[in-house]
Amino acid sequence: MNFDQVIDRRDTESSKWCLYDDDVLPMWLADMDFLSPQPVIQALHQRVEHGIFGYGGPPDGLQEAIIQHLADYQEWLVKPNEIDFVCGVVTGFIHAIYSLTDPGDSVLIQTPVYPPILKAPEATGRQSVHNPLILREDGKYEIDFDDFERKAASGVKLFILCNPHNPVGRVFTRAELSKMAEICLENNVWICSDEIHGDLIFSGYHHLPIASLSPQVSERTVTYFAPSKTYNIAGLSTSVFVTQNPELKQRFCETLPMLLGHPNILGLTAARAAYQDGREWLHQLLAYLESNRDFVADFISDELPRIKLWKPEGTFLAWLDCRALALEYPHAFFLKEAKVGLNDGSAFGDLGQGFLRLNFGCPRKTLIEGLTRMKAALDKRH
Repeated sequence: MNFDQVIDRRDTESSKWCLYDDDVLPMWLADMDFLSPQPVIQALHQRVEHGIFGYGGPPDGLQEAIIQHLADYQEWLVKPNEIDFVCGVVTGFIHAIYSLTDPGDSVLIQTPVYPPILKAPEATGRQSVHNPLILREDGKYEIDFDDFERKAASGVKLFILCNPHNPVGRVFTRAELSKMAEICLENNVWICSDEIHGDLIFSGYHHLPIASLSPQVSERTVTYFAPSKTYNIAGLSTSVFVTQNPELKQRFCETLPMLLGHPNILGLTAARAAYQDGREWLHQLLAYLESNRDFVADFISDELPRIKLWKPEGTFLAWLDCRALALEYPHAFFLKEAKVGLNDGSAFGDLGQGFLRLNFGCPRKTLIEGLTRMKAALDKRH
């Protein structure tokens, strides 16, 4: 796989590439600028050639491929009847809120956090309770467990975990996950775990699904993930959820078809091909992303020293601390002066003020161009 290949996406209805004018380099939305795995493309060609696209369900072998993938990559053992499908992870955790809480109930989230998680409680008529992550001097985020315990004991009904965490790049350890799970169990708090970046983990780290900690934890947990980030097929709108509590699974399945419809049949075809035959592609991708991550960190350290970056443990997203630049609106500055489109950190909550999120899931040439533009804009300012 040639991840250095630059592919023009501007005329492909790409949300990432069509938001801004043509002179802006988009490095914001979390999809990658790489070709999807060839087995996925071939499987889609074969399915399209059939010519009929009626209602459908998971193709033979998909659940088995997911089970093998989880066992091999995450050491999580699940059964076919514990797996189901939904159109997207965001759709999924909204459904979890509706299924596990009532209007007015409190939902716990850890900020700064992915905007749909940030907005989900209020959007569904619930109350949002924040457990702010602690930012250390070196840029690494940690969990404030004292605050987490107080909030969990305050009547919270559901905790939405984002792991690996978007945008701060943490891959939470077994000890961290165990402590959060213990507190949730003690306070009868359901756990909804967004693990969509769980396959995109860098050397020295390991993704551990929180539901895999113990049967007691899995009884209180619904987990969402997808091939979308892993294999760059987000537009095919097919995600997975796992519930190992039969009563919980029944509760979800009763309302799922009426509320959310059916996953895309082409997405299900692509998912099977990805999980069955995408391993070599994923292996090469992880090496390329890790190299890109290190390049970003080195460039910022050497050329943009007033920006702080703690190397993410997972995802393909860099969380840039731009507060020392003394820019009122860093996002607007780099958009106007550098022609680089980044995510405004304020969209991730109040703790994101002064931060930017950069997507390094792109060819190295694109990455160099974006960072060089940012440096030139700052150099011109001074």
